[in-house]
Amino acid sequence: MVRLPDLVGYLNEYLAVGEVPDYPNALNGLQVEGREEVRRVLTAVDASVASVEEAVAWGADLLIVHHGLFWNGLQPIVGRFRRRLQPLLCNGISLYSVHLPLDVHPEVGNNALLARRLGLEIAERFGEFQGTLVGVVCETDLPLEQLVSRLQTELHTQVKVIPFGRDTVRRVGIVTGGAGQTRIIVEAIERGIDTLLTGEGAHHTYLDAEELGINLLYAGHYATETLGVQALGEHLHRQFGLEHRFFDHPTGL
Repeated sequence: MVRLPDLVGYLNEYLAVGEVPDYPNALNGLQVEGREEVRRVLTAVDASVASVEEAVAWGADLLIVHHGLFWNGLQPIVGRFRRRLQPLLCNGISLYSVHLPLDVHPEVGNNALLARRLGLEIAERFGEFQGTLVGVVCETDLPLEQLVSRLQTELHTQVKVIPFGRDTVRRVGIVTGGAGQTRIIVEAIERGIDTLLTGEGAHHTYLDAEELGINLLYAGHYATETLGVQALGEHLHRQFGLEHRFFDHPTGL
């Protein structure tokens, strides 16, 4: 058992929540305060009706997510937002959300973990967001087809390949989630990256890749962001002996 204030303080420090910039509605940290004592921790990618219901059913004291409750900003507590929030309050379940601080973390971060799962060694960081580099660059000598095969096997996902770069990958940039953006692609080209691995991107990024000469690997927003919360939950299990379970609720996107 760990007291909630102590656990939140540990998480805030371990994840450098106060130091990593993020989107305003991320509201990293404790979003809903529940019971004083924490024994069971459920982790999930999203704070959704499904993950909240699972937390209630399993008897979790704390739900940790990558995408929190307040992405849509101020809203009435009605409908599906009530269905997310009310069970937490009624059952004394705390909600802790951590977005970009989890992406960039060197130990339990989505980008670092995905690189390791693919057998890649991190050489440097890239992907600027408000003065912080959120992604990683890895140097390798893998055929593109082999990298894609590893990615699909490790994440149990189907990768959308936009192949306008090298057939043999030398420098791969990894920024999980929704980093298929023109500014990230341009930065990747400027950094000598021939393959950008992320979760998803917009229609026009096909033309970006075609005209700039880079491989884009879209492995799914959800799939690329499952590793961090799982690793964080296991870290808390080792550190404090807390019971942990990961709730898998894939969107296919």
